[in-house]
Amino acid sequence: MQSTETRVRISPLISRERARGLLGGLAVGAALTPWIALLGEVRGTVPVLLLVLGLSTLAGAFSVTRRALYGGAGLLAVLVALCLLTPVLRAPLAGLLLAQPPVRADVIVVLGAGVQCGTRTMSGAALSRLTRGLELWRAGYAPTLTLSEQSGTLGPEGCVKLSELQRAQIGALYGDAGPGVLTLRSVTTTRDEAARVRDLARARGWTRVLVVTSPWHARRAHALFEAQGIRAVSVPARETGFDLTLPTPLDRLAALRVLLYEGLSRLKAALGGTPER
Repeated sequence: MQSTETRVRISPLISRERARGLLGGLAVGAALTPWIALLGEVRGTVPVLLLVLGLSTLAGAFSVTRRALYGGAGLLAVLVALCLLTPVLRAPLAGLLLAQPPVRADVIVVLGAGVQCGTRTMSGAALSRLTRGLELWRAGYAPTLTLSEQSGTLGPEGCVKLSELQRAQIGALYGDAGPGVLTLRSVTTTRDEAARVRDLARARGWTRVLVVTSPWHARRAHALFEAQGIRAVSVPARETGFDLTLPTPLDRLAALRVLLYEGLSRLKAALGGTPER
């Protein structure tokens, strides 16, 4: 009697094609995550970037999503290259700017910016805004400045307050002969700052304010103050982070970042969220 061999064929858990797709998706995700972190100024970076890696890897497992992933990544690479190698961003950047001649006002509103928590220093933008505000005060446009103290929800716990650094700078420069200073406590966004100034304007009878911020933030900030019923004049600070004429790829990269930031802020506001600073 002839014995019968039973052959058991065990299929691999993941086909070679799907394994290659997973690896390809992982590679695309690994290439995308640094750009997302850089261009999007992602807060809570690790969870967000791990999510991008995971979704990209998963998308690589299926032919339809894999094609979409590869095509999207290729299109993104072309667009970023176009932005970095040509001055194509000049026109959209100009749309963010709003510089008006300074006039006599009741107060100079110096909008908040970043701080370096480790070194306990102001960011370049924060220092530039304060410098511009003091220039306007010295020129006699208004007797008082408002400074912003960032909320404890912004930045690492225990980070130095921007208003403390700015007050110290004013004291070092002018002592008791400096401008009047009012601090907007625990602010989170530009809209929050505008609402605090509105309340002060009603209480103190202010009729006009000078708003000092970075050039690329000026038009949106002005609109937020006007929306609060404040008669605002936009007098932006000097841009220290990049050359607004965009002569080099590094300048264009910085412009791309602020354009994305401002665009996402407007989108978030339109969807009913609170815009970022």
